[in-house]
Amino acid sequence: MDMHTVVVGTSGTTAEDVIAVARGGARVELSAAAVEALAAAREIVDALAAEPEPVYGVSTGFGALASRHISPDLRAQLQRNIVRSHAAGMGPHVEREVVRALMFLRLKTLASGHTGVRPEVARTMADVLNAGITPVVHEFGSLGCSGDLAPLSHCALTLMGEGDAEGPDGVVRPAGELLAAHGITPVELREKEGLALLNGTDGMLGMLVMAVADLENLYTGADITAALSLEGLLGTDRVLAPELHAIRPHPGQGASADNMLRVLAGSGLTGHHQDDAPRVQDAYSVRCAPQVNGAGRDTLAHGRLVADRELASAIDNPVVLRGGASGAGGGRVESNGNFHGAPVAYVLDFLAIVAADLGSITERRTDRLLDKNRSHGLPPFLADDAGVDSGLMIAQYTQAALVSEMKRLAVPASVDSIPSSAMQEDHVSMGWSAARKLRTAVDCLARIVAVELYAAARAVELRVAEGMSPAPASLAVIEALRAAGVQGPGPDRFLSPDLAAADAFVREGKLVAAAESVTGPLA
Repeated sequence: MDMHTVVVGTSGTTAEDVIAVARGGARVELSAAAVEALAAAREIVDALAAEPEPVYGVSTGFGALASRHISPDLRAQLQRNIVRSHAAGMGPHVEREVVRALMFLRLKTLASGHTGVRPEVARTMADVLNAGITPVVHEFGSLGCSGDLAPLSHCALTLMGEGDAEGPDGVVRPAGELLAAHGITPVELREKEGLALLNGTDGMLGMLVMAVADLENLYTGADITAALSLEGLLGTDRVLAPELHAIRPHPGQGASADNMLRVLAGSGLTGHHQDDAPRVQDAYSVRCAPQVNGAGRDTLAHGRLVADRELASAIDNPVVLRGGASGAGGGRVESNGNFHGAPVAYVLDFLAIVAADLGSITERRTDRLLDKNRSHGLPPFLADDAGVDSGLMIAQYTQAALVSEMKRLAVPASVDSIPSSAMQEDHVSMGWSAARKLRTAVDCLARIVAVELYAAARAVELRVAEGMSPAPASLAVIEALRAAGVQGPGPDRFLSPDLAAADAFVREGKLVAAAESVTGPLA
């Protein structure tokens, strides 16, 4: 476990920090500036709480119940009650890395000094993260508006010492027991604090950050497998010439073409045309790989931009604004709509669409490698003894099933809206749902790329057996793949373990690393 420390300040955070905390177990520490900002914002909330006029989130009910003014003696109960009532999730438990990202991003907003919680509340959240305690969050409960309310409520419940959480040993226990075992005192919430712990886009943002990182690896990997397939099919690399992509200057297209060209450098397999089946052009799935992969890359760049903007944001309602006003404590508390998840939801859906199309073109190349009528001399299904052996026939079935699933997951969630809170919250983003299905889509895409890698590597090795010489980068990839336990051509065998090993090879970045050992850094 990576135990380096991530310092949370007042000006947002980075995607790298989110991943370090969520996946690497990095420790979290509040900066001195963050503690100062927390204390200053709390002074404003305390001053407003002492005034007779109702202030939303401080001395009123919530949502459609905001018209009721809450007396001081009931306000602590009000904050406890919002956490308990909103912790209404159902379904399977959400992955540990998602919950850690969710909590870390909520802590980031608390540290901005715009929420009005006391420093000790933020410190307790950091302590829970550092102890490896992960609140139990359920699959269903967020509409992505007023933020990820139910998921964040389950996290806040743990801070109060209530509900269930997973310990660092992976065992689910009552949260109070886990806090006590790690010497953490449960928080007793005061005015505005319960609401401030719940009202953010942190879950969908955390999943966006991790999906972008995963897709960056997969898009580079897909450029590499497309190059291997081009070699296996004896295609031409002339379509990758920089001057062709310069006249349609989409940045992603140029990057993908350059990646493929660098992987194919020195190949003796490209540009062959069979006497019995002369080709003027390769099929679209081969020839247009840079255009499709590249368009997805450009969408991914937009996803990074949206994520970076959200990482620099402070999402809460109401927010504490310091200075520039004559309100209590030298600041004011203002209602707003920044919790609406639309900016994140849209890009989550967009990424699911382009990921599905990348899966689709990848599968088409695999099918072409297996079809003796289109593979330009390769054996049927890349089988050792076709008829006795079925080769990779059913690997393509599995890949096709994954592509079909990705097409279903590409249906946008953000176009739906079900009014809630007695029509007070009458338009919602469904961003959490968009994030959940994107995680599944990314998982499918890794397997689809792994199947192409498996098939293309076998095809290239069969060409080597015919006396042809592939590119040095291709050889490096195949050598690393075989070293990872993925077997090469031969008679039929139990195929699932090989495919699982290829999947791990892709996900863990070993595919990209193997190619880059020859090409240098790829885009």
